[in-house]
Amino acid sequence: MSSEHKLTPKDIASHINKTESVLPPGIQAQLLGISRSSLYYQPKLIKPETLLIMNRIDRLYTAHPFYGSRKIAKDIGVNRKQVQRLMREMGIEALYPKPNLSKHNPLHKVYPYLLKGVTAQCPNHIVGTDITYIKMAQGFCYLTAFMDWYSRYVLSWRLSITLETTFCLEAAEEFVKSFGAPEIINEDQGSQNTDQMMTSFWEGHGTQISMDSRGRALDNVFTERLWRSVKYEEVYLKEYATVLEAKESLESYFRFYNYERKHQSHNYKTPAEIYFERRNNLV
Repeated sequence: MSSEHKLTPKDIASHINKTESVLPPGIQAQLLGISRSSLYYQPKLIKPETLLIMNRIDRLYTAHPFYGSRKIAKDIGVNRKQVQRLMREMGIEALYPKPNLSKHNPLHKVYPYLLKGVTAQCPNHIVGTDITYIKMAQGFCYLTAFMDWYSRYVLSWRLSITLETTFCLEAAEEFVKSFGAPEIINEDQGSQNTDQMMTSFWEGHGTQISMDSRGRALDNVFTERLWRSVKYEEVYLKEYATVLEAKESLESYFRFYNYERKHQSHNYKTPAEIYFERRNNLV
């Protein structure tokens, strides 16, 4: 595999049959858990040494999200201007509490933060979502997930090699179809979440939309904790060669996270135990 930015279409092409005698590419991509836009993405070249620096930035920023470009540059021994440029490309904004993977579109509506002093009372009361950077052996991709705040159960997730709204919407549709719409969805102010396709989707299901305030690390704290777990317990231990390999490995991890990983805050029960026990009691 060549050293290209993010992932090449070849990563997916070997698993997608585009002849008329089989399922359409979009359906096959859905079955693989990959955004359809990934099939048509044209990558750009990136040097392996640059990718290495980006991965080091991601690791350092995940551990210390309050670090700015000056501190990161000093810690990894790289020119600050290069670090600033790569942080912009990765969507990491200095002193911002998390990777700001997409800038807010000023033409999109921004919703208020509704959860100050509010605690999730039951499954599907509050669901949080975000996007994070996922390193690859020779590229990178993006991961989005929807997590129930009451139980910490990961309801759905999706990988993409672009930051288009479609992969977030696909993940949203998947979890609503399986588990029903939440009362409140908490998101950041990125352009994917403020896109009319997303806001119309939630409003059509009667879901209230809550958006993180810029510069507040605690507004989506449960999702932030999920990203740290995913990266330290899975991503940083692996070298995904293809998007399909990343998808399969993350699928195993999320199954472990939901059904085997016990949470101290839940008296050492798993997210699945908490989510389904309480839902069954509410039925």
